[in-house]
Amino acid sequence: MSIAPVPVRSPLPTGLAGSTVVLIGGTSGIGLSAGVLLGGVGARVVLVGRDQARLAAAVDRVRDAAGGRADSVLGVSADGSDEDALAEVFEQAGQVDHVLVTAGGLSGAGPVTELSHDDLRSVLDARLWGAVAAARLAANRLPAGGSITFTSGTYVVRPVPGMTGPLAAVGAVETFTRALAVELAPKRLRVNAIRYGSFDTPLLRTISGLDGDAAVAKAGEGSPLGRFGTAEEAAASALFVMANNYVTGQVITVDGGQSLA
Repeated sequence: MSIAPVPVRSPLPTGLAGSTVVLIGGTSGIGLSAGVLLGGVGARVVLVGRDQARLAAAVDRVRDAAGGRADSVLGVSADGSDEDALAEVFEQAGQVDHVLVTAGGLSGAGPVTELSHDDLRSVLDARLWGAVAAARLAANRLPAGGSITFTSGTYVVRPVPGMTGPLAAVGAVETFTRALAVELAPKRLRVNAIRYGSFDTPLLRTISGLDGDAAVAKAGEGSPLGRFGTAEEAAASALFVMANNYVTGQVITVDGGQSLA
């Protein structure tokens, strides 16, 4: 029996109006910015995060972006690497059309000679297993044309010392992305990853020790475009791969040219 092709629809972000998007790690940075943009184009957003206070604040921001629509956003407290907790997220969300996974962080950094089994297990659980768990749950729930989007980083192609553990996990996510795109293609589901450079997010400010806007601006001067990107500029690429039904199996680099310098 032949399988219908992936649907044709508007590839513009406005085409996401009326869809439901689950954002795992959606309470700050790029994930939250994606939620704000999605709310602004009329999508229903399900924010997933562990910190209750930050989750509540994120829900308010997305609702404001959606013009105060009562049904525009749902916040669910859950660990993105806990499959049972994520299963409850999907149950509460109901119909889901797209999933974006930005959770994971950069735990497990340090010289390989000091990297323990537990250190590596921790970062693999957070990054790779978090991606696998989200995919396992989404695979049988998303409609044709639905998408799963993971995140990566340019350190995968331009590694720095002390990052072997995190980069092994992130590199595995990129490989998983391509393999899963092939596996889910018969269901007409799409899988992509976005390889981000340095963007001005709370995570960047914390791990880089950048205190204040002036410090961030100074640090970004050496980038090819003269500054770090904004979280909104990063998030817009996630909306692109969600909206365009002919993009799958891709690892798209969004870094302002940083990987070229």
